Order: sequence, then C-alpha cells, then structure tokens
Amino acid sequence: MLRLLPFLTALLILSACLQDETLSGYGDGLWALTQQDGAPVTADITLDLRETGQISGAAPCNGYSAAQTAPYPWVEVGPITATRRACPDLTAEQAYFDLLSRMTLAEVSGPALILSNDSGETLTFRRVQP
Repeated sequence: MLRLLPFLTALLILSACLQDETLSGYGDGLWALTQQDGAPVTADITLDLRETGQISGAAPCNGYSAAQTAPYPWVEVGPITATRRACPDLTAEQAYFDLLSRMTLAEVSGPALILSNDSGETLTFRRVQP
C-alpha cells in the first residue's frame, strides 16, 4: 500500500495541472450579451464557453465559433467563422464580431462576464441559467 502512495500523489498533482486555465475554465456556461460599450443590447446574442479552447454562440443572424486558448484573464479570439444566413441585423452582427475580436481581457464576477480591451471597449454578458 505504501508503494502506491508516491504514484497516487503524482497522479493527483498531474490532474491539478490539467485544469482548464482558459476563459472556459472560469466562465464555463452560456452567456447572453446585455451591453456593448455600455449601451444596452436588444439583439439576441450569446457566447458559449462550455468547450475548452473554443468559443461559440448565436449572433442576430448566424451561429459562430472561434478559438480562444489564452490563459485567463486574457482573451485572444481567433478568426471567427459563422454561418452565412442573411437577415436585417447583419450590420449589428458584424459590429459584434468586430468588437469581440478586439477583446483582450476577461473578468468573471458572479453572474456577469465583462470582456474589455485597452481602448476601453467592453462587452458585458449575464449568465444564462440552464
């Protein structure tokens, strides 16, 4: 039994090292956009952080996804891929994608997720309860 102790200790340490240190590890779940640069948002836009190293969601017209592997609290959104449906809100959708791609910092505080950058731009989300 004592021979197993070092092995079990090493296994425990290794499992702690494998914890998700990206935004997904801290903000795991689905988030709804409530403010863009401090202004209320009426369009239905979501951000899904349930998959490690990936963000996805629904914008006003299309679903989207991108890589995000920077360690928390930093954010580096990779190229955004989206479906190609047309709708009247394409301008709002493109503005969201452009702003999302410029975010560099994240703060998860209870039911709020705030993405920001050095220029003072912000995206504020609230956690969507399952």
